[in-house]
Amino acid sequence: MAMMAKKVQSAKTAAIEEAKKTFAEYKDFIFADYRGMTVEQISNLRKKLREQNAVLKVVKNNFARIAFEDMKIDNVADYLKGPTVVAMSNEESNVVAKVLFDFAKDAPTLSVKGAFVDKAVLDAAKIEEYSKVPGKKELIAMLMSAINGPARQLAATIKAYAEKKEAEGGASAAPAAEAAPAAEAAPAESAEAPAAE
Repeated sequence: MAMMAKKVQSAKTAAIEEAKKTFAEYKDFIFADYRGMTVEQISNLRKKLREQNAVLKVVKNNFARIAFEDMKIDNVADYLKGPTVVAMSNEESNVVAKVLFDFAKDAPTLSVKGAFVDKAVLDAAKIEEYSKVPGKKELIAMLMSAINGPARQLAATIKAYAEKKEAEGGASAAPAAEAAPAAEAAPAESAEAPAAE
């Protein structure tokens, strides 16, 4: 019996160390209840999270709780109850949270419990608000649009002005071109007239 207990204990210790090793690779964690989700749904969610450089891991609550405590990440034990998955990322956790909340619209069995983001514990309501903040790529696109908008407008105005001037220049050049042959003809006639006398 004592031998069996040692094997179980060493297996638990190894599982906790493995969890710590996995968690140590990331800085932000979003906890969700996946009760009732199909394997296909979990696979699809994993794929969507991978596109955002995030990972989804199904965890054993007791092992995860001990691993987080050992890593000095406190106050997440409340999120480690019931069937739990953890979405882990190192950047743009708001985008990762958005993926989870968007996915939950089609798979209502997925329920975000809370998160540990930027060294702060966020409840479900706060992480949902955080998910609505634009991501870095989206902010860059918005900034570029704001910068390029006036430049495009200026370029269009200059082009329109140039086309207008060209049209005006072409219109005034045509009467001048007609007047030039007439002026050439007039001196020729006056030159011929004295010869007739």
